[in-house]
Amino acid sequence: MAEVKRITNFDNYTMIPEPDKEQLRKIQDKFSYRLNDYYVNLIQWEDPKDPIRKLLVTPSEILSEYGMMDAKGYSLEQAPGCMVIYRTTALLSITEDCGAETLPGLKYIAANTEINSVIITGADSFRPATERLHQLLSRLRDMKHVHVIRLRTKMTSFNPKRISEDMELLYTLHDFSTPEQRIYISNHVNHPRELTTDAIRAFRALHDAGVILNNQTPILKGVNDDPVVLAELLDKLSGAGVTPYDFFVNRQVKGNHEFVLPLEEVYQIVEEAKYRTVGSGKGVRLSINHRSGKMEIMAINQGKAYLKYYRSRNDQEGILILDCPPGATELDELQNDELARRKLQRNAATEPLASENSDSETSSEIGVL
Repeated sequence: MAEVKRITNFDNYTMIPEPDKEQLRKIQDKFSYRLNDYYVNLIQWEDPKDPIRKLLVTPSEILSEYGMMDAKGYSLEQAPGCMVIYRTTALLSITEDCGAETLPGLKYIAANTEINSVIITGADSFRPATERLHQLLSRLRDMKHVHVIRLRTKMTSFNPKRISEDMELLYTLHDFSTPEQRIYISNHVNHPRELTTDAIRAFRALHDAGVILNNQTPILKGVNDDPVVLAELLDKLSGAGVTPYDFFVNRQVKGNHEFVLPLEEVYQIVEEAKYRTVGSGKGVRLSINHRSGKMEIMAINQGKAYLKYYRSRNDQEGILILDCPPGATELDELQNDELARRKLQRNAATEPLASENSDSETSSEIGVL
């Protein structure tokens, strides 16, 4: 099979417009794993509105692609590279080297036995060398209180052969994903055109390795804000054995205004997509993230939004009913009901989680399940 080649020089790619080349050069250092001939060739460059093009040339820091918990103003880091986001869930940040920088976080998790779920985040989980990933998984599996390990990856979209053709990686996953304690892999496929033959082959290889696969997708204006497109995505994911875990509202941050949609419109798009799909796609949730936790948007009807916590900082439960004015794009714009407002503030209180003692700037690429 042809090897996927990383692009370091765009001069020979005459089909790429010059303005796009300039943008790609800007993101080349930070997001080099995206820039390969496989993904570039998925794009119809003659179409200025091509959704894959828009995903590639937009810097990820202005796309909150993974529905992070809004941690602005909160101290979440308990050890370098380790954040406890909920009482029993920790994020462990890795880099491409995935070496000594994870040791403080691993020590913290080992010492705090109430943590039973670890999400490996930071760099793409499949960017570090397989040997490094093996060492990390081995350390976590030695901690008997850690029952769930979750990896997150874009490689099934950007470079699926990194998975399907690396037998050492697949053997590693097979060794540590046991019938009693499976490894979960959260994929981030945003458009059905990313589900190529190579991507399906990568999913099949992961299935054979014994991991559990799901998918999280942000609703992005100009990319996938079409119920027909989303229904096709749901059908293809289900057909490939990947559970559509959730769609989520793209958080508004500086520079991403063109991708943001009103909450009511997002809800209507998702509901129509679910109506059109079959199989496991009908169970997909629409999620919204807030500094108080993660919620499901159950319905938006007659100016009211009905939401339910399924993860919160203070283990709060229950349903919130909030006014939803036309054009509202985020949760804080819905806090018009006094009782609901107080509940949100209570859940977002800044009491430390575990032994919170340091400041951390949370990446917009953190994926919180």
